[in-house]
Amino acid sequence: MHTTNYINTFIEIADDSPITTAQIPPLKGENKTAANIQFEMIIDHPYKYTSDDVLFNVYAVKNNIHKSDLKEEREKFFSKGQPCMRASALTKRYGWGVHANEEGKIALYGADSDEYKKFVKDKKLQHVKAMRSKKA
Repeated sequence: MHTTNYINTFIEIADDSPITTAQIPPLKGENKTAANIQFEMIIDHPYKYTSDDVLFNVYAVKNNIHKSDLKEEREKFFSKGQPCMRASALTKRYGWGVHANEEGKIALYGADSDEYKKFVKDKKLQHVKAMRSKKA
C-alpha cells in the first residue's frame, strides 16, 4: 500500500510559483477543480485529514464513486503510487504551504502569512518544496 502522507513536514510553495500571496483557487465553469476540492476540504477542517484522505476524496468526487464502494476503491487507488501535495496546484500555483503534523494531518498556510514564515524557519520540521511547474 502506497501513501502520500508526510509526518512533521512543511511543504513550501514551489520556487517558480508565479505568486507570493496565497489565492483561493478560482472556479472554472460549473465543476470544481481538484484544487477547489482540496482547498475547501483542508481550509474548512485544518488538521482533520491526511494527505491520503484529501487526494482520495478528490479522486472519488471526480469519478462519482458511490459511498458503498469507497473502501474498495481507496485500496485500489493506493495500490500504486500517487502524486502527493507537492504536486498540488495549491502549492505550485496558488501560494499555499502545507503543514503535516505528527499524526500526518494537514493544514494550509498562505505564503504571505506569519504562520507560513514561522514554519519555514522551524528546524524541527522536515522541509520539502512543492514541485516546479516548469523544468529547469
